[in-house]
Amino acid sequence: MPFPDELRRIYKKQGYHFVGRYGLVKQCHWLKKSLRSGGKEYCYKQRFYGVPSHRCLQVSLFPGCSQRCLYCWRVMPDDLGISWNEMGAKDLDEPESLLDGMIEEQRKMLIGFKGRRDIDPRLLEEAMNPVHFTPSLVGEPLLYGAERLSRLFSYAFKRNFKSVFLVSNGTFPEVLSRLDTEPTQLYISVSAPNEEIYKRVCRPLLPDGWRRLNRSLELLSSFKCPTVLRLTMVKGYNMTDAEGYARLIKKADSTYVEVKAAMSLGFFLRRLPREAMPRHEHIRSFAEKLADLTGYNIIDEYLHSRVVLLSKLEKPIKLY
Repeated sequence: MPFPDELRRIYKKQGYHFVGRYGLVKQCHWLKKSLRSGGKEYCYKQRFYGVPSHRCLQVSLFPGCSQRCLYCWRVMPDDLGISWNEMGAKDLDEPESLLDGMIEEQRKMLIGFKGRRDIDPRLLEEAMNPVHFTPSLVGEPLLYGAERLSRLFSYAFKRNFKSVFLVSNGTFPEVLSRLDTEPTQLYISVSAPNEEIYKRVCRPLLPDGWRRLNRSLELLSSFKCPTVLRLTMVKGYNMTDAEGYARLIKKADSTYVEVKAAMSLGFFLRRLPREAMPRHEHIRSFAEKLADLTGYNIIDEYLHSRVVLLSKLEKPIKLY
């Protein structure tokens, strides 16, 4: 089923650029901020892992998803009363041509910064050659398939990307288990401490989504790369039952746990009140509870992104 015209129109209105049939590119808020500040302002990925914000390529391989999370900033078919099978696309773009096209589209988007007095030309030249790649803009990247993802990661490394982050909602463990090429860092989103809250907040399209998520957590120990559980917190909805989250953290035994506030952006505000975005002190307090319950330690935090990092390591592994 083709991508609905109304969804395409809204994505373009929100600043997304299409590449190929389904690919999307959008410059991150922090990429622009890093350029404008001479590299002095950046996102938590730079703070924690050394990833340079101005050299990040943030994309979507296919905007479909197996969940319709209340807190997601993207527009969903349900938001517009559109019927579309988000997991039914068969004619997906080929990895190599898709990545090439995305890099070129990012460069076109950056052209507008050239010649501006507030932009360091050296940083802009670096931004034209991204070194960090993350297919986590919108949608579930595992819908792209294990074979295509493996080819994509291999090609990214051949094109001199130094890091590739894969961020998944964990509902396709069978795809995770078949990856031939690992990313530099693997994230699994955990947005509920139990199945009841999972169904209410994540609104899975798959009836066994909770079982699938738990299976993905069990698979994390088989990966050689660092692994991360990202706990996206929504005040009044899933910021409860710390013991339940602790059980999932212990099951996954991930390298890191990121406790992060859901941000009141885009279509989040169509489904939730602005007050559902927690303040940083709420995130810190919840992270402290998790540290007490799991044996993980708080090793860093970043107020601007409302995120706290936990690990059994003394400090995060810098990738750059």
